[in-house]
Amino acid sequence: MDLGSRRLGVALADPRTGSARPLVTLRRQDAEHEGAALARLVAEHGVTELVVGLPLHMSGDEGVQALQTRAWAEAMAERLGLPLSLRDERLSSVAAEERMPRLRRGSSGAPPGDRRREAHRARIDREAAAGILQAELDARLAVEG
Repeated sequence: MDLGSRRLGVALADPRTGSARPLVTLRRQDAEHEGAALARLVAEHGVTELVVGLPLHMSGDEGVQALQTRAWAEAMAERLGLPLSLRDERLSSVAAEERMPRLRRGSSGAPPGDRRREAHRARIDREAAAGILQAELDARLAVEG
């Protein structure tokens, strides 16, 4: 997962292929609503572990945002009864945005509207979550292999 202040990008791993894919972007709310939404996804998709991106400083140190993310992730993992892995997510959104086509101007040449920009940002969050999860899968494969 890619936890932001407004949105939560969610991805799933396919255990058969060892690959991650973007699933959905949830709008951030209170912990109760977020936990309920994640519980539905866990049940629907048979999730067995949470992997959450940890926003470290470029130096590798944990700042306020990382501490808040860690606390949120630990609370969600406890609520859902799942093991938790935290994965360095430095530049994950930047990498996700680079993999995606650029948001184009409309046919009139005007900048994209609010809805298109919001949809684009939501897609970036899903793609970032998939990148975080893929990095975790690749790291585990390297250790095992």
